[in-house]
Amino acid sequence: MDNQTLKRLIEDSGMNLYDTEIVTEGEKRIYRIFITSKDGVSLDKCSEITKIISPILDIDPPVNGEYTLEVSSPGIERKLTSIDHFKNSINELVKIKLLDGEKFKCKILKVENKTITIYDKGEKIEKELDFPNIIKAKTYFEW
Repeated sequence: MDNQTLKRLIEDSGMNLYDTEIVTEGEKRIYRIFITSKDGVSLDKCSEITKIISPILDIDPPVNGEYTLEVSSPGIERKLTSIDHFKNSINELVKIKLLDGEKFKCKILKVENKTITIYDKGEKIEKELDFPNIIKAKTYFEW
């Protein structure tokens, strides 16, 4: 199943597709689908989407061989891999690593085109980062 079809099926269920990943844990392959909603993600919604998608994946599997399907929320601490992820994370705390190795603990202030404006908590100043220079980003929660 292509991502557009997956996205449409999830949106028809009142949720949004956040991301997908295929991982191997031990000897087990897992196809994970992360969903979001402004109202939060419930176990019932994850179950509902699993029941809708599972039969389609039986016909058009995402990987060769056996795998387990998991549908869940990306969580409070989640990877940011697309410009839309950054847009949807404005005012959240993020750890960012750039191509040159520079690291930031920051707050996302705004996103325009491929420019992300952050407040660097270490230097206590605003900075602009180019999305293509970001190699790793993840939200975090301060307790």
